[in-house]
Amino acid sequence: MQVFGSSGTRGVANEELTPEFVLRVAKAAGTAWGVDRVGIARDTRYTGRMLADAAASGLASTGTDVDRLGIVPTPGAQAYADRERIPVIVITASHNPPQYNGVKLVGSDGIELAVSDLEEIEQVLLAEGFDVAPWNRTGRVREVEGVRATYVDELLAAAESEAVADADLTVALDPGHGAGALTSPEFFRELGCRVVTVNGQPDGHFPGRDPEPVPENLEDLGQLVRATDADVGIAHDGDADRAIFYDETGEYVEGDAALAALAAAELEAGDTTVSAVNVSQRLVDVVNEVGADLELTPIGSTNIITRIEELEANGQRVPIAGEGNGGIFFPAYRLTRDGAFTAARFLELVARRPVSEIVAPYDDYANVRHNIEYESTAERDAMLDAAANHAHAADAELNTRDGYRLDHGDAWVLARPSGTEPLVRIYAEARNADRARELADEMYETLAEAKAEA
Repeated sequence: MQVFGSSGTRGVANEELTPEFVLRVAKAAGTAWGVDRVGIARDTRYTGRMLADAAASGLASTGTDVDRLGIVPTPGAQAYADRERIPVIVITASHNPPQYNGVKLVGSDGIELAVSDLEEIEQVLLAEGFDVAPWNRTGRVREVEGVRATYVDELLAAAESEAVADADLTVALDPGHGAGALTSPEFFRELGCRVVTVNGQPDGHFPGRDPEPVPENLEDLGQLVRATDADVGIAHDGDADRAIFYDETGEYVEGDAALAALAAAELEAGDTTVSAVNVSQRLVDVVNEVGADLELTPIGSTNIITRIEELEANGQRVPIAGEGNGGIFFPAYRLTRDGAFTAARFLELVARRPVSEIVAPYDDYANVRHNIEYESTAERDAMLDAAANHAHAADAELNTRDGYRLDHGDAWVLARPSGTEPLVRIYAEARNADRARELADEMYETLAEAKAEA
C-alpha cells in the first residue's frame, strides 16, 4: 500500500498531512463504504479539529451523514462504531510527536480495517474515483454528545471491579495530555481506586511530555508514584490505546514484562497468542510454560488483528495478543487495543500482589532500542541495504518477516523501517544488558555509516 501503513496514514500536520489530503481520504472512504452515516473522532492534537473538519466535508460531499464525536480515545471511537454499526474515521497520530497527525479507519464492527479494505479505499483515492453527491443530497453533520461517558460505562461493565475496589489501590496516572485525560481518571475512580495525575489536562501541544509512553518521557510519573506512595503507575499514549506501567517503587516496567505477566494470567494449554516479529523472549517463555502456541506477524495492529481473526475463524482460542509497546488485545472483550481496559486487567493482578512481584519472573532480560532518522528515500534504502548485508553475514538465524531479525540463541536484534515515521528502528534483547547494547550498537553503527555515505 502506498498510503496506509501499519496503523493508518500519518505525517506532519499541514505539511505532509494536509486538510486537502484528509478531505480526499474521507471522500475515498465515503465512496468505498457507500453507507448512509459515518462517525468522526479525534484525539487532543492541536490540528485535530482542522483535520476533522476536512474529513467531515469530504464525507458530506459524497452524500454521507456525519456524526461528530469530538475528542474520544481511539478505543472509545471503536466502541461507538460497534454500537452504532457504522464506520468511523479517527483523526489521531497515536504516539507520534505533537506536530504529527493521522487518519485511522475503523469498520462498522469497531475493528480497524483489514489490509484488503484499506487497499480498496486506496485505489479510489489514487484514481480519484470519488462519488460526488448533487447539492441537495450532500450529507448532514451532527454533534453527538455523551460518547466518552458511554465508553466509560462500557469499560466498567466489562471490568472485574470488585477485587480492585476491595484492594483500595492508589493509581498514579499519566494520560500524557491525550484523549485518555478525559476518560481514564473517571474510569479508575469508578473502579474504586484513588487516582492522582500528572500531565492530566487535555492539551494538543503536549507541554508536559511527548505522547509516546517510553521511559525518557515518563520520569514525572515515576516521581509521582514515589511521592504519593502509589501502588502502580499507568501511562497512555495520545489516543489511549496503550498502557505502560510503573511499579510501586516508581521503577519503569518493561512493556514486554507486563504483556508476559498478563499472558501468564490469561493463557491455558492449547490456546494461541499473537504478537509481532519483535516479540520478547519473555512471552515465548510464558507460551512454552503453559503449553500454548505463538503466532508472529509483521509489526502493526492491523497485521495482528488479521491473524487473530483468521485463528478464531478456525476455532482457535486467542484470549490475549499484542506487542510490548503497551498495545494489548483481549479479543473476548473487543478486538481493539484499549489502554484503559488493559490497565484494568493489570489492576486485577495488582489487587493480589505488588507490581514488582508480578513482573519479577520476567525481569531477566534487558532491552535496548535505537532510532535512526532519515531525510530521503536514498538514505532509507542505504540503511536497509546495510541491514540486509549485515544480517546475511551474521552467524545467526535470520527472520525477514518484517525487517531483519537476527536470533543469536542468547539474544536477538531487529532492524526495520517504522510504518509511521521517517525512522529505522533497532531493537535488541538479551539476558545480559551489555550483550543487548552490543548488538544494538553494532547494528546502529552499520546503518549510521551507510546513511552518511548515501
